[in-house]
Amino acid sequence: MKAETHPEYHEITIQMVDGTSYKTRSTWGNEGDTLRLEIDPTSHPAWTGGPTRILEGGRAAQFNKRFGSFGLK
Repeated sequence: MKAETHPEYHEITIQMVDGTSYKTRSTWGNEGDTLRLEIDPTSHPAWTGGPTRILEGGRAAQFNKRFGSFGLK
């Protein structure tokens, strides 16, 4: 294996949105850095089951809003 081809693998701290944190190993940043997340599984609708913008304002929703009252005969 060639030397200097792989990034350095070191320990960093991950800080979640709610303030909790844990240590893991990564190639991101430098040894001892803290990665602060803006979105994590405790706050994102994809994991929490909350409403999604796709259902509220997607192309199909816009179509149904505009032409939904016509109905099929």
